[in-house]
Amino acid sequence: MFGIGMPELLIILAVALIVLGPKRLPELARSIGKGLAEFKRSTEELKENLNLEEDLKDVQKDLKDLVDPYQYIEPSGSPPKPQDHQTEMAETSPVPETPPSPAPKGPDV
Repeated sequence: MFGIGMPELLIILAVALIVLGPKRLPELARSIGKGLAEFKRSTEELKENLNLEEDLKDVQKDLKDLVDPYQYIEPSGSPPKPQDHQTEMAETSPVPETPPSPAPKGPDV
């Protein structure tokens, strides 16, 4: 435990008992224990979150592998030609032609 042997631990506890007294030492030990337990819970939660992120990345990779972009390639080996948006619009919604307006007349002389 942190490179502290039994003799060093006994000396630390004896000094703490002399400095803090027998009434405050159990309170201090209890608060240290609660702090360590909370720290342990926090680290476990962090590990779980990191594992969830790794699992999410694995699932995203699997989904990308399932959707093969090359399945839409024509059998000839060339990708399909992209359609021009204007020709697509012309094919789907024809624009009615308007008759030409008569030329404006000049002033009468």
